[in-house]
Amino acid sequence: MSVEAYKETLEFQAEVKQLLKLMIHSLYSNKEIFLRELVSNASDACDKLRFEALGNDDIYGGDSELKIHIEFDKEAKTLTISDNGIGMSREEIVDNIGTIANSGTKKYLDSLTGDQMKDSHMIGQFGVGFYSTFIVADKVTVKSRRAGQAADQAVLWESEGEGSYTLETIEKDARGTDIILHIREAEEEFLDSWRLKTIIHTYSDHISLPITMPKDPEPVSEDEETKDEVVVPENEVVNKASALWARAKSEIKDEEYHEFYKHIAHDFEAPMTWSHNKVEGSQAYTSLLYIPAKAPFDMYERDRKQGIKLYVKRVFIMDDTDHLMPQYLRFIRGVIDSDDLPLNVSREILQHNKVIDKIKSASVKKVLGLLEKMAKNDAEQYATFWKAFGNVMKEGPIEDFANKERIAKLFRFATTETGSAEQTVSLEEYIGRMKEGQEQIYYITSDSHVSAKNSPHLEVFKGKGLEVLLLSDRIDEWLVQHLMDFEGKSLQNIAKGDLDLGSFEDEEEKKAQEKAEGDLKGIVELMKEKLVDKTKEVRITHRLTDSPSCLVLDSNDMGMQMQQIMRAAGQDVPPSQPILEINPEHKLIKQLKDMADQEKFENWSHILFDQAMLAEGGQLEDPAAYVKRVNDMLNT
Repeated sequence: MSVEAYKETLEFQAEVKQLLKLMIHSLYSNKEIFLRELVSNASDACDKLRFEALGNDDIYGGDSELKIHIEFDKEAKTLTISDNGIGMSREEIVDNIGTIANSGTKKYLDSLTGDQMKDSHMIGQFGVGFYSTFIVADKVTVKSRRAGQAADQAVLWESEGEGSYTLETIEKDARGTDIILHIREAEEEFLDSWRLKTIIHTYSDHISLPITMPKDPEPVSEDEETKDEVVVPENEVVNKASALWARAKSEIKDEEYHEFYKHIAHDFEAPMTWSHNKVEGSQAYTSLLYIPAKAPFDMYERDRKQGIKLYVKRVFIMDDTDHLMPQYLRFIRGVIDSDDLPLNVSREILQHNKVIDKIKSASVKKVLGLLEKMAKNDAEQYATFWKAFGNVMKEGPIEDFANKERIAKLFRFATTETGSAEQTVSLEEYIGRMKEGQEQIYYITSDSHVSAKNSPHLEVFKGKGLEVLLLSDRIDEWLVQHLMDFEGKSLQNIAKGDLDLGSFEDEEEKKAQEKAEGDLKGIVELMKEKLVDKTKEVRITHRLTDSPSCLVLDSNDMGMQMQQIMRAAGQDVPPSQPILEINPEHKLIKQLKDMADQEKFENWSHILFDQAMLAEGGQLEDPAAYVKRVNDMLNT
């Protein structure tokens, strides 16, 4: 007997135990979806076998008619879902059922609190709907034999869903998986032919494989002598068993599109919208692309699941978002089915394939068109989309130069005119509101919306009625490095370089600044001397109306937000010093002019610099020294 042949009891991983509790509490009101999840998993298993068979037809073992079968036994109170797909080895069963390998799933589970624990759409995102079986079953038995393995190497998995499971090596005549649910008391509704068929029609009609069930027996008259005969039930197909995306759009109901999305995305919530297209001509392919209603929990995880399923002539090939959709659209879910690719296509072939490149380009345009239509016709829905996916969309100009302008039109921002952190203003709207003579799109970056909207740099812009974009997402620093202009208007960071307001700065203001530079020349030079280790320059400003000072970066310097992001990531930050600008009209600056005490002057100079740093959301090198200086000033 091999080492694996004996029966053993194993503990579920901690995250699986947590997920089992979530399943029972979250999905009880919608418990029928357990069948959808099991049918979906069976369909995936058959797809995987078909893909492996492309390189090794012998793996079918003479049984190439893939199908899913469902039957029940009222006396034994069991419901069985069987498939003749790829099956699972002992190790695969432990990995797929006993463990959650995705690190993003673990983090997400740990983050759920309160009402989130009862939110069913969150559960579906994990793609682990198998555990929903324990809502209706007090015991689940799995018998599985991996394709290519001997009959005596099959595995029996069994659990009551209470923290542990048993594994045993058994014999199984055919490859594939049987899942046997031992139905709980009061859940006998799922041991009824009509009820099961209704669930399949509702949730799984789109599955392209035949789903069979025993045909309901014909009524038998009393005079027919059938008592001693063993009746073998005849099976019938209970779903449409055709690829949904291959059907005409006019034949498909919205509910069918919804359920197909839930199947491929493992989501419990209907999609926000979708695009279904059949392309003919020099290339022939069909695409069905969905935008989810909410962001996938693992959208920022490197080991996240892929979102686009690639088929060739209705044969599943692989999950592959990388070659079919750019990273900034990685939230898109769907199917692409090509008639032109070879059935033995591999990831390596996809990397240098003109057919794939053209499909990808056309699919991106379809998605962007879908978003443009939504933005134009349903502002409320688009606001929901942007809140969920805006940060990812901002990667677009960095990755997809060819569509940069089109992507930028989809962007939404908070501004000094909106009065809230909600990002609702497009660049086109901003330009439409620009004052006559304004040639630049003004913006400021910060690590939070509050910090951005309260920045001293905005004071002169508020005074002149000039709108400023408030950029506070982590991606924004990267974005503005690649999106330097829009429709002929350059983007200008108001906290970098010399501020040139052009026609919005009148002659009197220029003369006043020149006079102040002369009057405070000595103060500026002395402050620069006292702050030589902190700043490269001190100068008079016309940016400020209320604050005494602010920090400005040279045009080519890295932004403060970017510096913080890089330091947090353990990256080296190029050495640079900011420029301190002081407001000649502020009382604190005027007091410096007559201050004879050099130590006090130095303390005030440092305080003005540190306050300006704090106002920018920056971090002080020596917070304790700042506190001491402020206390000393208050005591005088």
